[in-house]
Amino acid sequence: MKKTILFQGDSITDCGRSRETENLAPGAGLGVGYPLFVAGRLLCDRPDVEWCIHNRGISGNRVVDLYARWKIDALNLRPDILSILIGINDTWHEYGNHNGVEVPRYAKVYRELLTWTKEILPNVKLLLMSPFYFPFGAVGPEWPAEVQARAAIVEELARDFDAILRPCQKILDGALARAPQEHWLRDGVHPLGAGHQLLADAWLKAAAPIL
Repeated sequence: MKKTILFQGDSITDCGRSRETENLAPGAGLGVGYPLFVAGRLLCDRPDVEWCIHNRGISGNRVVDLYARWKIDALNLRPDILSILIGINDTWHEYGNHNGVEVPRYAKVYRELLTWTKEILPNVKLLLMSPFYFPFGAVGPEWPAEVQARAAIVEELARDFDAILRPCQKILDGALARAPQEHWLRDGVHPLGAGHQLLADAWLKAAAPIL
C-alpha cells in the first residue's frame, strides 16, 4: 500500500528541508522539524506502508505565496493527506515591512486554495494546523488579536471542508504547565526541538484515523 503525505507552510514547516526533491530516500530531505518527526514515527511503526512524504514549506511564505505555487507544489504531487500550516507571516510581514495579508483577504485566499484543492483532488484528506505564538521575542503587541482571528478562520475552514483541525495555540498553551514558553518556541514563533516534537505528536494523534 502506498500513501502520499504533503506538508505545506512557511518556515515552521520548511525547517531547513532540501530543495532537491527528486529520488530522495523515504524520510530524507524533510528538514529538522515536525514533518521529519512525523515521518520518522510512521516509517518506524508502519514499514508495511510505502510512505511518500513531501515537505514543500518555504520560509517567509504567506497564504498568497502558497496560492501562487499551489499547482506545482501541491496539486501536482497528488497527496492522499495534505497538511497545511500558514498564517503567522501574514501578520509578521505587515508589522515588519508592510507586506502582510489582512485577515479578511487571508480568509478569502485560504478558502479559494482549499476549494481549488478539492476540485482537483476530491478524495484528499485535509489536516489544517492553526497559527500560533507566544508573547515574547519577535511578537509585538498588535499580533495576538490578529493571530487569534486567523486561527478562528482556520477552524471555520476545517468545518467547511471536512478537514481535521489541529489547534496549535491550545496545544502549546497546554504545554506551559510543563515548561516555560522559551522551552517550546525560540522567538515567540519558531519551535525549538521540544516544540516540534509537541506538534508532531499532536499531528500523529489527529491523523491516526486517516493514516
